[in-house]
Amino acid sequence: MKTVNSYNFAGKRALVRVDFNVPLNERFEITDDTRIKATIPTITKILNDGGSVVLMSHLGRPKDGPTEKYSLKHLVNPLSVVFGRPVKFADDCIGQSAIDLSSSLQSGEILLLENLRFYKEEEKGNVEFAEKLSKLGDVWVNDAFGTAHRAHASTAVIGQFFEDRICGYVMQAEIENAQRVLEHSERPFTAIMGGSKVSDKILIIERLLDKVDNLIIGGGMTYTFVLAQGGKIGKSICEPDKVDLAKEILIKAKEKGVNVYMPVDNLCADKFSNDANTIIASQGEIPDAWEGLDIGPESVEIFKKVIEVSKTVLWNGPMGVFEFPTFAKGTNAIADAVVKATEENGAFSLIGGGDSASAVNNAGYGDRVSYVSTGGGALLEYMEGKVLPGVAALQ
Repeated sequence: MKTVNSYNFAGKRALVRVDFNVPLNERFEITDDTRIKATIPTITKILNDGGSVVLMSHLGRPKDGPTEKYSLKHLVNPLSVVFGRPVKFADDCIGQSAIDLSSSLQSGEILLLENLRFYKEEEKGNVEFAEKLSKLGDVWVNDAFGTAHRAHASTAVIGQFFEDRICGYVMQAEIENAQRVLEHSERPFTAIMGGSKVSDKILIIERLLDKVDNLIIGGGMTYTFVLAQGGKIGKSICEPDKVDLAKEILIKAKEKGVNVYMPVDNLCADKFSNDANTIIASQGEIPDAWEGLDIGPESVEIFKKVIEVSKTVLWNGPMGVFEFPTFAKGTNAIADAVVKATEENGAFSLIGGGDSASAVNNAGYGDRVSYVSTGGGALLEYMEGKVLPGVAALQ
């Protein structure tokens, strides 16, 4: 696989697939620019070599073609600030404006194309659409790990039209860090799995059972496991059809000598709201009218002790409804513990994208852990052992 370091971009137009699917508020202002900042090294290397850059990305999930809310034009000014130069914008990703602007690009210039997903052909992996995109560059760079698990036109299909297919720094770092956790982890190795659904995490949990010493389970998926053990979960979120699966995981973990930690108490609410009334309930004893929205204080202390003495930590998924400050204490405490393990115990900590990445970054800890992944779903699938189309297209 060719990497950015091994390639000289002098005089080349680099068509770079980035993941600029960033959150915008109602004023179209970026509220988390982590994904944009992650691409700075790749784009800077191309420009410093004397190349030019054509950026292509998706934003959101537009259903019926061009939509103001999902236009990448909202990113032009912020990108110009980040890269310290004016960023040109093509109001289409394959039309005449894109062709004219890309063909006239000079060394050191950047062009941003309009949202790829304004065309249904992008997500369908349409070959003709991919070929049209390929005309906009001399070399293809894939730096969008967050979409590498999708066989879309710009992430996988387009590769066949280029002799030079380059792995960007983000993509390279994601693969190397995932491999470090999976194949070269120091013990004790602790995996922290949160989020709402067991079904989203079943494959990675099963694979990790052969590698970890400790498995911490939190978030909404907890209640499916509690139900599997005959506990009362009140109105808490759960997947009744996954109870047998939860039982199997616990049996396999025991067989493989993996220590499983689940909350011994939960912070419960009488409604799904930040200003709900709250009580602390022991595991398996949540009253009928209440729902668990975070781990409780005893659980926090138990989990922290396990994490802080670990040498490898993988964290994917929050401990509760961390969007509500009242129910963010558990997730924030886990973030604190991961930072402590990293800084004081020399642990290698990988934060697995999505909500976990948001929680760590919002707490200001992004640069105090070993690596924060930009690709939630893609990282999970890679760690499950699946072949990612966006990675395979680079080989």
